[in-house]
Amino acid sequence: MPYYVFRIGMFKVLEKQGEWAGFKDAKAQVNALRKTLDPKSGDRYKMIFADNELAAQETLGAERDLDPSLAGDDW
Repeated sequence: MPYYVFRIGMFKVLEKQGEWAGFKDAKAQVNALRKTLDPKSGDRYKMIFADNELAAQETLGAERDLDPSLAGDDW
């Protein structure tokens, strides 16, 4: 399974930046992209390990439930 790097823009628009077979290459690329990112833009870069590009996009676009053990005053 390959590693995918996506830029996540406003309104959760995903833009594929590349695909790598190895973790080290993908991690180096996402770190390099993050260094060039303007913090005021609101964009983010994410790396994901998935069977294919569609599965990667679905995972990144899915809403995640809040873990109740992390919510509240104790956190």
